[in-house]
Amino acid sequence: MKPLTYTRAQALPAILAQRIVILDGAMGTMIQRFRLDEAQYRGAGYSGAGSQGARFADFHRDVKGNNELLSLTRPDIIADIHEAYLAAGADLVETNTFGATRVAQADYDMSSLAREMNLASAKIARAACDKFSTPDKPRFVVGALGPTPKTASISPDVNDPGARNVTFEQLRAAYHEQVLALMEGGSDLLLVETIFDTLNAKAALFAIDEVFEQTGERLPLIISGTVTDASGRILSGQTVTAFWYSVRHAQPLAVGLNCALGAALMRPYIQELARMAPDTFISCYPNAGLPNPMSETGFDETPDVTSRLLHAFAAEGLVNIVGGCCGTTPEHIGAIAQAVAPLATRSRARQNFYKEAA
Repeated sequence: MKPLTYTRAQALPAILAQRIVILDGAMGTMIQRFRLDEAQYRGAGYSGAGSQGARFADFHRDVKGNNELLSLTRPDIIADIHEAYLAAGADLVETNTFGATRVAQADYDMSSLAREMNLASAKIARAACDKFSTPDKPRFVVGALGPTPKTASISPDVNDPGARNVTFEQLRAAYHEQVLALMEGGSDLLLVETIFDTLNAKAALFAIDEVFEQTGERLPLIISGTVTDASGRILSGQTVTAFWYSVRHAQPLAVGLNCALGAALMRPYIQELARMAPDTFISCYPNAGLPNPMSETGFDETPDVTSRLLHAFAAEGLVNIVGGCCGTTPEHIGAIAQAVAPLATRSRARQNFYKEAA
């Protein structure tokens, strides 16, 4: 394989080799704090730059819950959330694009807006990172690619195991469009995250490689899977080890796990991944424990609990990137940043792996 040479975020590998890097926390949890109604999701009452309230006022479907639409209708909210995480100490900020593919937006009849959502989201995150970046602490925009609500590996019909509701080609095309827009909007690196189906992830990785060839640019890549339960497997049936061997060809800068489980339950799987990928940086951004509808964030763990658990991961030498997924807030990220700051980042057998052939 050819050596990896990045055209953006060139300083990031060296930073990862020197200290633990902080990823931001949940976007959806923070959006829920605003308690937006249907009209507000459509942009009603917002008169700031790029106001689009009139554009979606008569849209034929309910759009409440379509968080990616807010990058068009309420960019002020998305910017405020990014800035809150940056102020808390985040080095990496994810774009508001978890569901911004044609496949996912079909649920709202908004597939045609996917490119626009990704472009706007990347620009919002870019502006926030530029505002907070300093020579001593650069901030990076992470173009986020979610798994889509459909799976290429599992039948949606229990009576027809061979049935599928999405094809590899549909996923590839959707991710190709998304990646192009994320890069155009100013993303520094890409994150294929919350992977519950490795075949979906392979479609994303194929599309990313296509875009790199098409544009002549190569951005650092993070790949993050999701272990769904105590079986230690992702939903499509792979163990953590099998998952890693299925995606390692993409030569990610980092590989890790996120979502589904809190840090306490995720620990053995992060340990397994760290053993299997000794030459690759490791990321971990768990949920704030298990769901709890009685809590403010909908999850059990307070910032001190989540930060204490991730401190233990760092003390064990397991991680290079830590942050939060569902239920985490700027308070969680601030506590995590403080907890891991005194600790050494996970060492690798070859610190310059990112410049070498796999």
